[in-house]
Amino acid sequence: MRKTSTFASMNAWLPTTKKEVEARGWDSLDVILFSGDAYVDHPSFGAAVIGRTLEAEGLRVAIVPQPDWRGDFRDFRKLGIPRLFFGVSPGAMDSMINHYTANKRLRSDDAYTPDRRAGMRPDYPSIVYTGILRQLYPETPIVLGGIEASLRRLTHYDYWQDKLRPGILADSPADLLIYGMGELPLKELVRHIKLGEPFRTIRDIPQTAYITTDPITPLTDDIHLFSHEKCLVDKLKQAENFRHIEEESNKYHASRILQQVGKRTIVVNPPFPPMTEKQIDASFDLPYTRLPHPKYKGKTIPAFEMIKFSVNLHRGCFGGCAFCTISAHQGKFIASRSKDSILKEVHQITQMPDFKGYLSDLGGPSANMYHMKGTDEHICEKCKKPSCIFPAICPNLNADHSALLDIYREVDRLPEVKKSFVGSGIRYDLLLHKYKEESKNEAARTYMEELIAKHISGRLKVAPEHTSDAVLKQMRKPSFELFGQFKRIFEENNQRYKLNQQLIPYFISSHPGCHEADMADLAIQTKRLNFQLEQVQDFTPTPMTLATEIYYTGYHPYTLEKVYTAKSKDEKLAQRQFFFWYQPEYRQKIIRSLQRIDRKDLIDQLFGKQPVTGQRLRKNKRS
Repeated sequence: MRKTSTFASMNAWLPTTKKEVEARGWDSLDVILFSGDAYVDHPSFGAAVIGRTLEAEGLRVAIVPQPDWRGDFRDFRKLGIPRLFFGVSPGAMDSMINHYTANKRLRSDDAYTPDRRAGMRPDYPSIVYTGILRQLYPETPIVLGGIEASLRRLTHYDYWQDKLRPGILADSPADLLIYGMGELPLKELVRHIKLGEPFRTIRDIPQTAYITTDPITPLTDDIHLFSHEKCLVDKLKQAENFRHIEEESNKYHASRILQQVGKRTIVVNPPFPPMTEKQIDASFDLPYTRLPHPKYKGKTIPAFEMIKFSVNLHRGCFGGCAFCTISAHQGKFIASRSKDSILKEVHQITQMPDFKGYLSDLGGPSANMYHMKGTDEHICEKCKKPSCIFPAICPNLNADHSALLDIYREVDRLPEVKKSFVGSGIRYDLLLHKYKEESKNEAARTYMEELIAKHISGRLKVAPEHTSDAVLKQMRKPSFELFGQFKRIFEENNQRYKLNQQLIPYFISSHPGCHEADMADLAIQTKRLNFQLEQVQDFTPTPMTLATEIYYTGYHPYTLEKVYTAKSKDEKLAQRQFFFWYQPEYRQKIIRSLQRIDRKDLIDQLFGKQPVTGQRLRKNKRS
């Protein structure tokens, strides 16, 4: 059957200019959204999700993507004043990670901008955009959302400024902050507005935050954090605060959190319960074109190209990794789409003019958590642990892979689909665990076999992250022994099906709790497994993660014990070099490092017997 583009009309996209607004016959707008990303009308891009959600509520919505924040602010003026409020979505990626490397070097490109062009958004667009809007329109309400604001809703360490910053509402003049995935709080906000409530009196919507000088009516279970000012002078108080923040972010029935910043109080309302299947389907089933706006014709948006033929099966992650922000933003409880909703999206993809029969990813934050939840959800409702699988897999977790296998098989039955791949990372600890029910063990074995035989595009990504049990404990990751088990299974299935596929492990250096000797161990163990590592990175402290709090405070928030972290450039380079032990230019540097830390015993394990003398080392150093 010949494919045709279903999206010929400009009106298929939300308007981005006054001309497009007028083409719809509108003389006014209800909401105007400002986005730090290019406008891609796809469920993986936050501004599109928010815009389509508001549109489904019967509102007239426009998007201004990547407005020019310099000069006369004409992009902030061109659509006038909305009837209800301005919305600010700073981007699908934190602006500072988008702009800077782990070594704080400015990046030269931006995957969320046409043709990778850099410099199309400011640092901290949440603060910059809302500041401009407040300056131009002092009376119009502003709603701030997105991952940047979500992770900065309370006092947090900012790696790029190397200091503790207050909750973002202390610096942004937004009237309301929506954290996490925004559909449910947005709908509730619109409901209140339609009832005629003045915007600035709307204060009790779940999953929102605001800042106020007004007295606050206390609730019996309120959590009062140490003030921002107390955290500035006592890092231990900041560490103690974080435990409350993380626990309340991962509870089914959470408490309200309050924190003083000067004479004002930031109030963070508890989150909504996890989205139901009907609710998450409703979001993914909105009328997205799944394409960039036509204004970008002839240009490439790399972030779109990466997910163009992919399908997100669920939200949330119960891994609780210490360095990861997913649970802080999406929560630990899994919200899964129905099979019908997934197949509907797959069908839409197959009708795209340039679809060649290959789906790049049937995935999620962790690819193999689809449909997983507590066997007895009443137990989950009382739980406040940040991870369901660390330090051990919870006996109440129903980690059955059967529903996911069913999705893969249904998709592969479609005549238009030649091959469906899994591009997202998988949790092999869920696959190797021995469950009480043999049916779950069988489903896990079948999943591994079918994944390796049918759903890998040459390379499978997994994330052991380290080899040292001590470091992995700090990371909330399983023992490296499990990776070895999975590697053997991977190779056995490769051989059985006569495939030549690669296993690509991800590793992190300079994570809190990691020493040079741990990195030497990593080099030795990965060498024994015949890996020359590609996917590696230095730990980058990002707001609202356990690892970042340890990095900044020096304490583990749950034990209040001191934890070493490599911080200086020299310390970080000393750890990072072990990733590249196989490159000749690093050999002598690594040998000197191991001699310095009095671990000469590791030199032979890494390089074999060394004829190098102390005199020769001194010559190398001088040269």
